[in-house]
Amino acid sequence: MLELRHLQLRVGDLARSTDFYARQLGFAPVRERPGRTEFAAEAGGPALLTLVEDRTAPVAPTDAAGLFHGAVLLPSRAALGRWLRLAADAGVEFDGFSDHGVSEAIYLTDPDGNGLEFYADRPPAAWPRRDGELAMSTLPLDVPALLAEGAKAPPVPPLAGARWGHLHLRVTDLERSDAFYQSALGLAVTQRSYPGARFLAADGYHHHLGLNTWGRPRQSWPATALGLAEATFARSGLAAESRMLDPDGIALRLVAA
Repeated sequence: MLELRHLQLRVGDLARSTDFYARQLGFAPVRERPGRTEFAAEAGGPALLTLVEDRTAPVAPTDAAGLFHGAVLLPSRAALGRWLRLAADAGVEFDGFSDHGVSEAIYLTDPDGNGLEFYADRPPAAWPRRDGELAMSTLPLDVPALLAEGAKAPPVPPLAGARWGHLHLRVTDLERSDAFYQSALGLAVTQRSYPGARFLAADGYHHHLGLNTWGRPRQSWPATALGLAEATFARSGLAAESRMLDPDGIALRLVAA
């Protein structure tokens, strides 16, 4: 078993980012300390996200590897549609809406430029396949139908039942990062036909990890820059917690599932 358990992001203005994640996106603050706020999907849930303030942190170079997006998986299409309506009413500016065959996805960017995806999966039996592997694509999302489905959802907290679904990274060398993550996380490639990208997963999922070289990143992730400070994966069979850097300097923490 593998899951993306937690993301830690370095931000330039904690008050601004806390307002964005709580009021606009619906995350629930569960622990606040000077310079640091932890969030759950809903009150009483486990912390999924930590924001750490560093007002001196630089913006990463545009040609650096790093976070492409962290993806929040909602429990149903209706929950995604309801969240979309609430986020739009809260003033969220969206970057895109896509139907990937395996899922329906909504994209946006936080105040520090961190990419986020909110999505709901289709049943695995409906996932498109070609030549023995998944055939994810990017097609227009039927937003009116999604909103109509959301109108049927019960009035629960906006992210009730949500969790991290996958992590997507920009990397400098696709083959090198593919080999690293297969070894470090026990992943297998699920799709290699998408131009400039690779998708990997465990447990029969469509992907726990996306890798891409879009924009031709040329340098490693700067460890002190605004953005992804650490990603935590939980994996069954681990004897002890460990920390490591991936080939592009992205910090990972592995914990026992």
